[in-house]
Amino acid sequence: MIPHRRQLQTALWIALIAIGVALSMLIAGRIAYSQALQRQAGEARALLAQRAQVIEQHIDRYRIMPAVLSLDPQLRATLANPDDRTQRQRANERLVQLNFANRTSTLTLIDSKGIGIAASNWDLPNSNVGQSYAFRPYFQKAMTDGAGEFYAIGVTTHVPGHFIARAIHDERGGAVGAVAVKVELEDIRSDWSERGDLVLLSDASGVVFLTAQPQWRYRLLRAPTPAQNLQLQRTRQYQGQTLRPATIRVEREVGDGARVVRLRDPLMREPMLWQSLHLPREDWTLHLLRDTTPSIRTAWIARAVAAGAWLLLVSVVLLLMQRNRIAALRLRSRQELEKMVEHHAEALRNAQDGVVQAARQASLGEGHSLEHLPQGVSVVDAELRLVAWNQRYAELFRYPPDLLQVGRPIEDLIRYNARRGLLGTDPEDAIRRRLDHLQRGQPYLHERERPDGTVIEIRGNPMPDGGFVTSYADITAYKQAARDLRTLADSLERGIEQRTSDLQSAKGEAERANRSKTRFVAAAVHDLLQPLNAARMYLSSLRRRVDAEGRELTDHIEAALAAQDDILSSLLDISRLESGALEVKRGALPLARVLSAIESQFRILAESRGLHLHSLPCSAIVDSDEVLLRRIVQNFLSNAMQFTPRDGRIVLGARRLRDGVRIEVWDTGPGIAPNKRELIFEEFQRLDTGVEAPQRGAGLGLAIVRRVALLLDHHIGLRSWPGRGSVFSVEVPYASAAVDDAAPSPVSATPDGPLAALDRDEDSPLYGRQVWVVDDDPHSRQAAQHLLEDWGCRVETAATAACALTHADHLPMPELLLLDYRLGESTGFELGTQLEAKWKRMPPVVLMSADADPGLRTRAGERGWSFLPKPLKPAALRALVTRMVMRGG
Repeated sequence: MIPHRRQLQTALWIALIAIGVALSMLIAGRIAYSQALQRQAGEARALLAQRAQVIEQHIDRYRIMPAVLSLDPQLRATLANPDDRTQRQRANERLVQLNFANRTSTLTLIDSKGIGIAASNWDLPNSNVGQSYAFRPYFQKAMTDGAGEFYAIGVTTHVPGHFIARAIHDERGGAVGAVAVKVELEDIRSDWSERGDLVLLSDASGVVFLTAQPQWRYRLLRAPTPAQNLQLQRTRQYQGQTLRPATIRVEREVGDGARVVRLRDPLMREPMLWQSLHLPREDWTLHLLRDTTPSIRTAWIARAVAAGAWLLLVSVVLLLMQRNRIAALRLRSRQELEKMVEHHAEALRNAQDGVVQAARQASLGEGHSLEHLPQGVSVVDAELRLVAWNQRYAELFRYPPDLLQVGRPIEDLIRYNARRGLLGTDPEDAIRRRLDHLQRGQPYLHERERPDGTVIEIRGNPMPDGGFVTSYADITAYKQAARDLRTLADSLERGIEQRTSDLQSAKGEAERANRSKTRFVAAAVHDLLQPLNAARMYLSSLRRRVDAEGRELTDHIEAALAAQDDILSSLLDISRLESGALEVKRGALPLARVLSAIESQFRILAESRGLHLHSLPCSAIVDSDEVLLRRIVQNFLSNAMQFTPRDGRIVLGARRLRDGVRIEVWDTGPGIAPNKRELIFEEFQRLDTGVEAPQRGAGLGLAIVRRVALLLDHHIGLRSWPGRGSVFSVEVPYASAAVDDAAPSPVSATPDGPLAALDRDEDSPLYGRQVWVVDDDPHSRQAAQHLLEDWGCRVETAATAACALTHADHLPMPELLLLDYRLGESTGFELGTQLEAKWKRMPPVVLMSADADPGLRTRAGERGWSFLPKPLKPAALRALVTRMVMRGG
């Protein structure tokens, strides 16, 4: 009974976990889907607004035309005498001329009974002349309201278009007929199929009358009311066309008029986002249908955002600072210029008021009232004769004393200035314009620059009782200040743009240097993995030739090679981390699985060094990346073993916190001085103490820990007591959901495991098989040869692509080809293409590579090849080649 209850409880927990996972996935998918749909709907609304503007502009080009034609004398005369054939013929010719000039579809003159009496197509078989249009709404509205519009299929031409009509009135104001313009809308739908969108234009009855997809034209988007059906029949709007309903099922409302729909007729497989926009002027509705596949894809894809490098951040901050500075300088320059202009304008307005008042007094005989004004002032009477002036006026223009006399025509003074070259290159035109201003009594404002660089502002105003007063102000200093401000602003902007360009160039150089460094690290790790791959395959072959004691030794060698493999893999991951290409796979994982795997890996090493390693169990479920978290703890343990003396103790465990777990590694080593605790996390920094100093690495372990922890957003801690020991820790948050803590059991590779039975025998699928190994690394090539021969294969090897091609000329095609990706100056893909040209087909191929490029597996799969990363694991290699050979027969 109790086992049954436990099974039931286990099943309930599994069901609850599955339901929780399903609910969380459902909620996350709904949120992402909704947000993606909102973005798509916003793009659709913006695109519809553009389409609507194009439609309105296209129709507006022709709306004015009927209004102009309604005033045409020839058309009015024709309606006044509709039976006069001469008048009607002239009207026909007039409409043909206007239609050709304006590129409309047709122009029709309709009498008061709705009969076309003249048209631009009067000489064609489908002429509008003689046809009745009294049933058309555009004619009815034009006769009653003065103007009307209506979209329909032509009665005689059977070509759809938008009709715009305007009433023609007689002298008494009565409507005696109308002129109608037909505008075709087919041209505006030429780009409606861009980006795969479906654009529809429907009328008030829900009939689609314009679209780029023929299967959608004349579809009913909704069932029309009886009144709308009667209207369609009476107006013959879509005569000759069958109005078929579209089958639409709304799945969800997005908001702002958008919705997700399923279309059954016309059939569209994927759900579509339907966005509509009403055109109130024509009472039409513009629709846009967009495929929701990108939104569905977005709901299932988690996008990771990598942090930028420090140089990029600094460059962005400096760029923003420079842009803000440019904006501030522009704003300050503009404000200063505006303030100066406003001050000058206010001064000029005050001065002008004083000028007008003084001029009025001067015209009454008080000429001394002008002398206090800073501007030069002249006053003329209604006969354009000089009546008053001030000394400043005489000084500005340097008039001789005998020229300035009361009663002298002002034209004499203007011509005197013209003779001195003060009126420009066309003095007669300047004289005429000046006299016109004075005669008409119109105020004016003008700036004139003299040959000597002086700028004079001339402002004229009429006198209340006749006459004209003109003031002349020297504004040279103001103009020079404004030019200096503009020059200063331009100079500052050019300087800032140059500095911004220099910063961007420096940023680009830094990024290129960082990429070069990353490529170098990846290439170095690739070369280091080649001998490691050979050693592991030699070891697998050696294990079958030794006794039980030797097998224990090979197991220890295998563990050491695996640890070295992990270190090289960590270096490769760090290079990918710096380039932003390292993918973090966070998830809920049982901490017991991580600690157990690490403890079993380091226990033998600890015993060999005379250390006591203790691991405390922990049942917490944490949120992290299992591989990266394991490497952090492995680095902690590796450091502890290097610096802990023989008979020392190392403890691996975890402490529960409020929001997570702190994994700690305690040791009884020499401890770390306070001034060294931050330094040891830098690259290539090592302590001078420790029992294993000669065997220590390059000082990258803790630097790797810091970078990986930063990527995972985990906090790294260090406490140390010199002479007593240290403790390294990493804090990991709890997971939001539990997981099954049963770790997958790897296939045993020991002699007691299932692979022990796979010894060489004639019943093996690999026995007698012809296999080629093409690898430029001699150790990897020879190790693979020995391993395959142990399995009963007949092996041919090649060190270069040229050697492999020579073998292909003299030997038959093998049954299996192991091909390295990097072959000196060539690649495995290039050699495969050359071999296929010789053999006309390809045997099963296994592509091998130590490169971390994830695209290699994809490229190999596209060719039908298999892929194995280096260093090769013998068990994985044997399982793969056995499966490939058996599949190939």
